[in-house]
Amino acid sequence: MSRIPLLPATSLVAAALVLAACNKADDTPAPATTGQTVVQADAGAISAADFAERVKVLSSDEFGGRAPGSAGEEKTVAWLEEQFRSLGLKPGNGESYFQDVPMVETTADESTKLELQVAGKARELAFGSDMVIGTRSGETRVEINDSDLVFVGYGVNAPELGWNDYAGVDVKGKTVVMFINDPGFHTDDPELFEGKRMTYYGRWTYKYEEAARQGAAAALIIHDSDGASYGWDVVKNSWSGPQFDLAAADDPEPRLPAQGWITADIARSLLADTGQDLEALYTAANTPGFKAIPLDASMTVDLTSTVTRKSSKNVMALLPGSSRPDEAVVYMAHWDHLGDHREEGTDPAVDTIYNGAIDNATGVAGILGIAQAFVAQEPAPERSVLFLAVTLEESGLLGSKYYVAHPSVPLEKTVAVINIDAMSVAGPSRDMTVVGKGSSELEDILGRHADAQGRTLTAEATPESGFYFRSDHFNFAKAGVPALYASGGDDLVDGGVGAGKAAARDYGLNRYHQPADEFDPAWNLEGVVQDLQALYGVGRDLASNDQWPNWYDGNAFRAAREAMMQKNAR
Repeated sequence: MSRIPLLPATSLVAAALVLAACNKADDTPAPATTGQTVVQADAGAISAADFAERVKVLSSDEFGGRAPGSAGEEKTVAWLEEQFRSLGLKPGNGESYFQDVPMVETTADESTKLELQVAGKARELAFGSDMVIGTRSGETRVEINDSDLVFVGYGVNAPELGWNDYAGVDVKGKTVVMFINDPGFHTDDPELFEGKRMTYYGRWTYKYEEAARQGAAAALIIHDSDGASYGWDVVKNSWSGPQFDLAAADDPEPRLPAQGWITADIARSLLADTGQDLEALYTAANTPGFKAIPLDASMTVDLTSTVTRKSSKNVMALLPGSSRPDEAVVYMAHWDHLGDHREEGTDPAVDTIYNGAIDNATGVAGILGIAQAFVAQEPAPERSVLFLAVTLEESGLLGSKYYVAHPSVPLEKTVAVINIDAMSVAGPSRDMTVVGKGSSELEDILGRHADAQGRTLTAEATPESGFYFRSDHFNFAKAGVPALYASGGDDLVDGGVGAGKAAARDYGLNRYHQPADEFDPAWNLEGVVQDLQALYGVGRDLASNDQWPNWYDGNAFRAAREAMMQKNAR
């Protein structure tokens, strides 16, 4: 991996001019007519060359994997401020480009052993290979002694669906054990929840929060690659090393003293020792009326952690609107990744930097490219456009959660949020994937721009992965702001759906949350430019008219949006 000097945005623009003339993907999209106004962007405003150079810089070893609170963060936020200034954008948080996000950094001692008494026999689970465990309590030491284990199915309490895995059982002070994903997933039952499509009840964040609401001392999720949509290495890599949280005062969600994961093999063996069968429990937990099962087992853990209180930064820049500057369209991407895990190995030949090129240097480069297009746009947008690069996404969407609680533009004045996270670099596609398709009227606007490109909108191929709940737009959605999360689809111009799915599978297995997620000059960026042009078109339309998009009828977030609109009407 090479080390690359930082380049200002003006240098990137100059480099783009060499390729813009011969790169078909850089052709200007057709002008958009919004009322009586014809809006036109500069031909070179969104270019593959700029995008590539930005990703190359941001994902270089020089940035050390962009871990919040590290030297890599300092380089990242300084670089982002320079990029925004060079584009002529104003500070997005009053007089500052930064919003401080108070955080707690907790690093669990990886020599921690999880001790079990199972049917009278002692067992010991090792950190990393058998389990991972940590705390969000902010305490340097958490002791849990002889806490009884209770299997609680999927750990879901959904009264509106008539489902409560905690019904009839008291788990106060106990350790709950549960499956990842939703009821209905492992049995492929479309009648339960949304079948293969993950709901928020399937996310690990929800499961820990509900266990805390129930008074549990700890919670352990049984990992399986299909249910989680990633392998054990992702769990181990993501949960080892420093873990970040908002300060408790800034986060209203309940917290457990200890929470973690165990491998499927460990779970199978543990359950067998208590007279239970893992496969039989999958069936039982997917049966309406399931009742929690106390296990003949208890857990003891003495978890020590290093706890440091720090702050990280959201970075934001504003292009003020010409006539309605108090209303804003937001483009968002997270800048953080997993940092440098050099302490995990002593061999200097082993790559320990998690560069996060696709996840999510591509998204940051994307919003910079769109910002460049807005700056070149004539006439200037009537509404403001806010470009928001958030921190702590990898730690549970914490930077965006903090922003939503402390917005620089009031949420009732936020027209829409367009999130860019992990762009497809596999080449142009005949479709665009809308994660959570069927959610909001933003899809209607995107559909017009995709249609102009000869593309169709499709839902994500693996709705069971729960991607809708795994990126920063979700915090805005929960608050009611219509949010769009879309990128290049699987139906590649070169190779079709088979090639697209193979590329996605390869990334998931070999690069996602691994040191191999690095910039590759061989990427085909023609599709990236198409995607950015379409997403720019959505914001361009909204910033040049007076539309207030809403969630579709029946969407869970529509009521919150309509309450916002009532504020605007007063």
